[in-house]
Amino acid sequence: MAYVIAEPCIDRSDQSCVAVCPVDCISSDPSSDRKFYIDPDGCIDCGSCETACPNQAIFRADQLPPEWAEFAWIDATWYRDPDAARDAVDGAASAA
Repeated sequence: MAYVIAEPCIDRSDQSCVAVCPVDCISSDPSSDRKFYIDPDGCIDCGSCETACPNQAIFRADQLPPEWAEFAWIDATWYRDPDAARDAVDGAASAA
């Protein structure tokens, strides 16, 4: 089960999670993205990112709070269609 980065990361991208990830599965494009994304295919479920996140934005996919359930789709989508993921992040941020 992969980890997911949810709404608390939006516009508060702290790189602590990136620094501790042993498989480099956390990415973003700093010029375009408002949050980091975890590749569900690359995540080894170690939990290092969750512990390191100062924003408490990272959850196991099966433990995402219901209000942030869409972030599992958003993270996975970023690796196939970054623009669709960015649009979803913008929508989630404006709804918050």
